[in-house]
Amino acid sequence: MPKKTSKKTNFETSMKELEKLVERMEAGEISLEDSLKDFEHGIELTRTCQKALKEAEQKVQILMEKNGPSELAPFESEED
Repeated sequence: MPKKTSKKTNFETSMKELEKLVERMEAGEISLEDSLKDFEHGIELTRTCQKALKEAEQKVQILMEKNGPSELAPFESEED
């Protein structure tokens, strides 16, 4: 179980870091060198997030296959 929490925390932490990097870069108050470093770090964070999302997608696919084919039904709102 701790492994799942670690991945979730890693994803969330990476997303927060990405948001901060974007804010810093958009502010335009850092040097070109620092902007390039932030950009490089942002690419690494993006890859980490993409990997986590891909793994989650694969887990969902496995769970869907385990449960066998299911029939989809239209969503009916309680307001009707």
